[in-house]
Amino acid sequence: MKFCRFNHDRIGVVRGDLIHDVTSLFDRQLSWPTAPGDTIIAQLPAVHAAGMDIANMPTVALTDVRLESPVANPNKIIGAPVNYHAHIAEANADSEINSGRTYTTLKAYGLFLKANSSLIGPQDDISLAFADRRTDHEVELVVVIGKTARHVSRDDAFGYIAGYTVGLDMTVRGQEVPSYRKSPDGYCVLGPWLVTPDEIENPDKLKLSLTVNGENRQSANTDLLILGVARLIEYASAVYTLYPGDIIMTGTPAGVGPVQAGDVIEASVENVGSLRISVIPAQSTVVGSE
Repeated sequence: MKFCRFNHDRIGVVRGDLIHDVTSLFDRQLSWPTAPGDTIIAQLPAVHAAGMDIANMPTVALTDVRLESPVANPNKIIGAPVNYHAHIAEANADSEINSGRTYTTLKAYGLFLKANSSLIGPQDDISLAFADRRTDHEVELVVVIGKTARHVSRDDAFGYIAGYTVGLDMTVRGQEVPSYRKSPDGYCVLGPWLVTPDEIENPDKLKLSLTVNGENRQSANTDLLILGVARLIEYASAVYTLYPGDIIMTGTPAGVGPVQAGDVIEASVENVGSLRISVIPAQSTVVGSE
């Protein structure tokens, strides 16, 4: 199924050109303090397994809604910075990307965290954080965790996945640590919906692509990932407790490049979906940008 979040936190199932509103199937009453993770994503496996009488749910045309990020409240957003060999090569060849560092392998470099406040949906805009610095696009397959996971083996990893979505890991180039340069507001784009694992035969064999103003920039396949989806979950859960709604951005292939205000980015992942989003000017001068 394709689950979406739309029109100020309604929950829907996308079928063709219609969204079936299934909000009533979820408990949205919260107590304080809340458990870690996204409460809707935590309920998703049980709701999905129980089956839904979609035909009797109210519908709305997909074209008449505003789609939001399919995950509202991730406990954390985890990134895999150099998970394609071709991207490692281009990073080491581009001084604006490497800033004097030499990239070798993901295991040597480790994972990073993006701020949750960087998260936006497919119908928002990407506001450049720095007017005078390079911001790059990075298309990625995104894995959303469905239940609490710690020290998960790669053999068991697929049992912890709620679904997959398309992601943009927008990145400011510079000397700062990745968690700073990748965390401005709007620098994590997710959408257009969450596709449940039963819809994806093999997440390690999906085409992904990105264009800017219609120009092809990135085109690859997740079969080129250095660490595949199951291995990434094993790797991440060895360090972090993963909670429902946690986001793992699996890494970007070669072809990353700068965007400017006025650009339109289109990103897609095979059998998952596509999103189209605009880049707008920086809203203010960022302290420390000199």
